[in-house]
Amino acid sequence: MNVLTVTTYDDAKEVYRHKDFRQALYDAGEVVMGDVIINLHGDEHRARRRLENRLFRRETLVHYERDWFPGIIEETLAPYLAKGEAELVELSHQLMMNLAALNAGLDRPKRTADETNRLYAFMMKFIEGATLAHTTRDPAVVTAEIAEAKAQFDAEFLGPSMERRLALIAKDDGSGESLPKDILTVLLRNEDALHIPRDIILKEIAFFLLAGAHTSATAFVRTLDNLFNWALDHPADAQRARTDRKFVQQAVYETIRMYPSSPVAMRRATQDITLKSGATVKKGETVTIDLMSVNRDPAVYGDDAAGFNPHRVAKVEGAAPWGLSFGHGMHACIGQELAAGLLERGDDTAEFEYGLVSVAVQALLDRGATSDPSRPPKMDTTTKRPYWGEYHVVFAK
Repeated sequence: MNVLTVTTYDDAKEVYRHKDFRQALYDAGEVVMGDVIINLHGDEHRARRRLENRLFRRETLVHYERDWFPGIIEETLAPYLAKGEAELVELSHQLMMNLAALNAGLDRPKRTADETNRLYAFMMKFIEGATLAHTTRDPAVVTAEIAEAKAQFDAEFLGPSMERRLALIAKDDGSGESLPKDILTVLLRNEDALHIPRDIILKEIAFFLLAGAHTSATAFVRTLDNLFNWALDHPADAQRARTDRKFVQQAVYETIRMYPSSPVAMRRATQDITLKSGATVKKGETVTIDLMSVNRDPAVYGDDAAGFNPHRVAKVEGAAPWGLSFGHGMHACIGQELAAGLLERGDDTAEFEYGLVSVAVQALLDRGATSDPSRPPKMDTTTKRPYWGEYHVVFAK
C-alpha cells in the first residue's frame, strides 16, 4: 500500500538515502527484473555492486566513449545517412543497444542486420517487461510474451556468449587481463562466490542491455527535441549546439532533469520508519517519489523550473543539474557516468567524459539533423510513461 508521495527535493533525498527503504518500482516486472542488481538490497546488493563497479571505472568509461562509441555511431548511422532521414526512437535504441551489448557481454559475431534486429526485438520486449506496471496492454499476455522471449534470447545470444567466456576463463592465468571487460565475464568469474542461478544471470544481462540502451535512448531523443525547439527562439544557441559539446552536455542534463527515464521512483519500507517530516511508514508500505515534481522544485531549480533552459544554474549548492533522475544514495544508477559523463572538468582533460548521450546527440547535430516537418512526432500509446513513439528527422544534404 502506498502511504506517501514525496514531491520536494530534500524529502526525496531522505527517502533515497534511508537504509530501511528498498526498491519497489519493478515488482510488477519480476519476469525480467526479479533479483537483478537494481532490485537487490543490503548485503546482496553490496556484493554484486562491488563486483560490477569494476566495469564502470573511469579509464574503462573513457575507453568506451573515445575508442568504441565513435565506430558504433558510424556503423549505426550509415544506412540512415544514406537515406537522408531517420526515425529517432528506433535509431536511438539501436545505437545505444550496440554499446550496451558490449558492456553487458553479448556477442554479435555475424554483425548482420538480421542479427541486430533480433537483439533489438528482444531488448524492446524486455523494456516492456521492466515497465510492466505502466503497460496499457493485458499484463498476463505481456508476461507470457517475455517468458518466451527470454528462452529465445538465451538460445540465440546469452548461451553462446557464455560458452565463449567460460572457454576464455578456463585459459586465463588468473589475472583476468586477457578477458573481456563486461558484466557477463564478471558474473561468470565470480559465480561460486555469488551463487547466481542461470535464470538470474539471464535477467541481469537483459537488465544491463535494456537499462544501458533505453535510458540513454529516451534522453537522446528528448534532448534533440528540446534543442530543436530551443533553437527556434534562441538562434545563437543553434550554432553553439553544433560546436560546443559542453553546451550539449548541459542540454542533456537539463533534459534528464525535466524528463527522468521513469517519472516516479518507489520504495518499500523494510522496517517501521519515521521521516524528518514526521510522516510514518509502516513495514511493507511504500513511498512514491514523484520525480516530475521533485526535479522541478522551484526552491532548487528556480521559478522557471518547469521549462527547458540549457543555461540553468541550480539555486541550491550541490544540487545535481539532472535532479534526482539517477537516484541517490546506495542505489544511485551504476551507469550514470557512462550515460551523462562528468559534471566538472578538472585539470586532467584526458580523463574528462561528456557521456554517451552527449556524444550521440552531437553526432546527429554534426550531420545536420533537423525535425521532419512533414511527419510530426507522436507519443507512444502503449505505455503511460511519456515516451516518444515516433520522431522523424532529416539530414542536411
